[in-house]
Amino acid sequence: MKFVSFHNSNEVRAGLLQDDLVIDLYEVTHGSLPKDLLSLIEMGDEARSELASLRQFTVGERGVHLLHDVTLRAPIPRPVSIRDFYAFEEHVKTARKRRGLDVVPEWYDVPVFYFTNHLAVKGPDEMITAPRDCEWLDYELEIACVIGKEGRNISKEHAENHIFGYFIMNDWSARDIQKHEMKVGLGPAKGKDFATSFGPYLVTGDELESVRTGDRFDMKMTAKVNGKLLSLGNFKDIHYTFTDMIERASKDVTLYPGEVIGSGTVGSGCILELGTETHRWLEPGDEVELEIEGLGVLRNKVASSRKEENHVLSQNGGNPS
Repeated sequence: MKFVSFHNSNEVRAGLLQDDLVIDLYEVTHGSLPKDLLSLIEMGDEARSELASLRQFTVGERGVHLLHDVTLRAPIPRPVSIRDFYAFEEHVKTARKRRGLDVVPEWYDVPVFYFTNHLAVKGPDEMITAPRDCEWLDYELEIACVIGKEGRNISKEHAENHIFGYFIMNDWSARDIQKHEMKVGLGPAKGKDFATSFGPYLVTGDELESVRTGDRFDMKMTAKVNGKLLSLGNFKDIHYTFTDMIERASKDVTLYPGEVIGSGTVGSGCILELGTETHRWLEPGDEVELEIEGLGVLRNKVASSRKEENHVLSQNGGNPS
């Protein structure tokens, strides 16, 4: 199944994608399913049973919208948390080499992550405003999974049962701020916490079985800036799988439905790794387009000014995500 969150009047609703139709799940089930996707995920088996019984809908029915007529938001505008890992070896090697560093041996011991701001989530086509003192704005091409089932000390063998679905993630980065603050030995913090994009869909694992290769998926990942292809990778090349990440994240900690786990950047998946000789840092007006096979295309534009971003917010009723 493919789920979306979309703007409906003055609220964000959970929708099911059927071809080019968005089904308002609250409307078509007469309130049996909740209005928002996070609450639906938290319902667990009860929601899955209700969803399995849904029929095919047609345009014109109550609660049924054409996809091009709705405004998509981040699938989960306010996730419970966001852990972002560092799981692609090529990215780690290349990015560190750019800074004159080798990969530390500890990277091969366990998958590591940091927490980012789960209240600064952006959705498809939303403007991204860089921090005021940022001159090195960067994108990061990532895939993320959403936890759908509570668990603690989850083994790698059972971890996939705790995944509700997957979406594209862009971990926007202010590289100059990040470089400065991480010299202290803590972070990233202000270099990362201003925006993280999700979308356009939250896709359940059964939709991806045709591209499964063992414990990975063969899914091409690309990034374009203003239509120019910059990044090309594949999810199957990940060193630590999501089952590895979930096992690590849940060690002595309970994971809850609605928590997001990011993969970290795919190899070649950011300007830091490619080098500014390949492409300059992002500037106001640039459009970044991330695409992952099976998960759609996530587009965002860098705001030309805060006035431009505020105009977009006012059109959305003041809702930033």
